[in-house]
Amino acid sequence: MSLIEGVFRLIEEQAKVENFRRVITVRLDVGELSHAEPDALRFCFEAAVGGTSAKGAALEIVHVPGLALCMRCDRQVALRRLIDGCPDCGGHRLQVVEGAELRLKELEVE
Repeated sequence: MSLIEGVFRLIEEQAKVENFRRVITVRLDVGELSHAEPDALRFCFEAAVGGTSAKGAALEIVHVPGLALCMRCDRQVALRRLIDGCPDCGGHRLQVVEGAELRLKELEVE
């Protein structure tokens, strides 16, 4: 719930800055490695949207696959979980490049 409440805080801040009155669509980037569950985000969005400028807005979630740089292979590899090793060499010296984010990507407003 706190993740979605943070999204609504960002939306309300932007509503004041950009002077829009209603949000039509909220687009979120949700990384595979972010530990944010899309179904839980949708549930919390619907539960908390009342009383905000996003009331009645659609929530679109864009899945961002996990990607890491393997220090041993010096290659970027797909990563499904943070505890996984490199799929090529099995090493665990990995630096996450993408997929850890939960980002408010775009608002469609009027």
